[in-house]
Amino acid sequence: MPADPKRDLLRHTIATLAYRGGKAVRGAHAEFAGYHAAEKTRTPAQILAHIGDLLDWALSIAAGNHAWRNSRPLPWDEEVERFFAALKRFDDYLASNELLHAPAERLFQGPIADALTHVGQLAMMRRLAGNPIGGESYYDADITIGRVGADQTPPKRTF
Repeated sequence: MPADPKRDLLRHTIATLAYRGGKAVRGAHAEFAGYHAAEKTRTPAQILAHIGDLLDWALSIAAGNHAWRNSRPLPWDEEVERFFAALKRFDDYLASNELLHAPAERLFQGPIADALTHVGQLAMMRRLAGNPIGGESYYDADITIGRVGADQTPPKRTF
């Protein structure tokens, strides 16, 4: 199959989600999963479960199924594993010759953009919970299509 720039951009976005999401969950204190920023807010575990649901939904849309589910949060380490597994399944589909049953733009504007928003919430909640992540230049980050697991390269330029 010839290269598809839209699929490649989606795959780069998924790799970016893995990089930024990995940074948001890596090294979080054990009690972070249950942290509440306010009385009626979701916990980080609930947000990460929702991100997993969004990624599963994105894959189902791409495959032509449009299946949504609301998952109960797993224990934190299992939810982190689920996040990376969902990224891998979606990236594998995008890398395949399987038909994309939805416009790439719609996949981006819906589940992918929503997942990026929630990763930002996790990063902000880390700071509020007293366990902030370090700043870096994401422009300079080594983000590569297909690298969607927990193992990411270290930041090139931190501040």
